[in-house]
Amino acid sequence: MCARPSIVRRIAFWLAALTAVAVVSPVVRAADGERIKAFCIDFNWGPGGPNGFAPPGMFAQADPKAHFEWYKALGVNTIQTFCVSCDGYAWYRESGVAPVQPGLKHDFLKELTELGHRRGMRVMGYFCVGANTVWAEKHPDQSYGAPSAVHIPFTKVYLDYLSASIKDALTKTGIDGFMIDWAFSPPMPGRKGEVLWLDCEQEMYAELFGRPFPGKEKIDAKETMEFQRRALDRCWQRIHEAAKGCKPDCIIWLSCYNLRDAQVVGSRMFREVDWLMNEHPDLASLAAVEKEKGPRTTIVQCLCGWGDQHDPRRLVSDPKYAGIGLYGYARADVQTTVPPEGTDENAQDRANARNIERLREIYHGKIPK
Repeated sequence: MCARPSIVRRIAFWLAALTAVAVVSPVVRAADGERIKAFCIDFNWGPGGPNGFAPPGMFAQADPKAHFEWYKALGVNTIQTFCVSCDGYAWYRESGVAPVQPGLKHDFLKELTELGHRRGMRVMGYFCVGANTVWAEKHPDQSYGAPSAVHIPFTKVYLDYLSASIKDALTKTGIDGFMIDWAFSPPMPGRKGEVLWLDCEQEMYAELFGRPFPGKEKIDAKETMEFQRRALDRCWQRIHEAAKGCKPDCIIWLSCYNLRDAQVVGSRMFREVDWLMNEHPDLASLAAVEKEKGPRTTIVQCLCGWGDQHDPRRLVSDPKYAGIGLYGYARADVQTTVPPEGTDENAQDRANARNIERLREIYHGKIPK
């Protein structure tokens, strides 16, 4: 009898402890089943870099608390930010693979992840698979230069680097997963140019086909495309193995600006990726990819980022898209590090600002006019 109060107190203590754990643990599980409502304040682009990408240190003053408040006001349940942006620099201080963004004022990715999790949001990172300025500068023999376009052949050395960077971010920042972007073999689809058949690509050919490189003049367009598809497939396998081997429940999110490109149509990547996003404003692509995605793949549509070409109202007003995840992005202002208000002379910024306000209504349960 005298022991009962002690037992009751112990039970009460453990119940309180379990409740506390449930509150502070990553709430990605609680968000499962909800419609994805995501956004990205984009650190990839900015003036003054060696290409179209932001130069080292731009946006390094970004305050994770200010960014969190911006995302919260928008109404997202998923924040997409950066592990490594296109300039090749990491957005968390403990990066042991990619160099840390010069002058990084806060441990940006890690702190934003903690803030998001406390609010019950997913927080996703980002890797640009096909472009990385730092990689191009350090490995000129394994790059088409450093344009702001797809320029990296998927050599074994590069895939080792990318895999290590993915594992590093997943183990050190607490993110729930990451977006991969520009997952194409060079040159960039839709741009002028041909496979250059660099020495490293000739070596890749022997690895992927199991026979010596026959010479540029003996490879036709069909075999070139097969080379690009095999290279991309190997890249995807390494990404998948690195991520799931490190954190089995992490989300791999593919952003694709051309779901109909021959490199990716019918690919293993489409079947195995967790989230598959159409970045292009053309909603017709969604119907085609629905037949190619895996049984566990969630489809997401980008609704902001391409200026007036995007219009969130088209998708949310059509009941056939009711289950589609929602996403948008906009460039960061150099001074404030959040999206500009759209009051300047930049037409794309103005259009993106309008679409951000439409997404704000949608994310808060309203139908925008």
